[in-house]
Amino acid sequence: MKDDSIYLEHIIDCIDRINKYTEYDQFVFMNSQMVQDAVIRNLQTLAESTQKLSNELKAQHPEVNWKALSGFRNILVHNYLGLDLPQIWVVIENRLPPLRESLEKLL
Repeated sequence: MKDDSIYLEHIIDCIDRINKYTEYDQFVFMNSQMVQDAVIRNLQTLAESTQKLSNELKAQHPEVNWKALSGFRNILVHNYLGLDLPQIWVVIENRLPPLRESLEKLL
């Protein structure tokens, strides 16, 4: 669990950075390439970090869709020319807050 806690804290840090960069505001995200780049990079890092978590932890917490997070990472990394920014905003607004809450509970 010690290694897992390091990754969990890192994932939470990525979420917090995304919130800081976007200021919880879709307009800020949609109108700044720099913010978009920073957010996408942190989403990649966040998703990559979930792959480093132990299988035991993932099995004990099926309420988190670990497979979807891994798949999201692949989309971000391999489909960088076709990223749908409005859809990424939906992820930021609707998926990250409950993910952060779940990860806080795991710590």
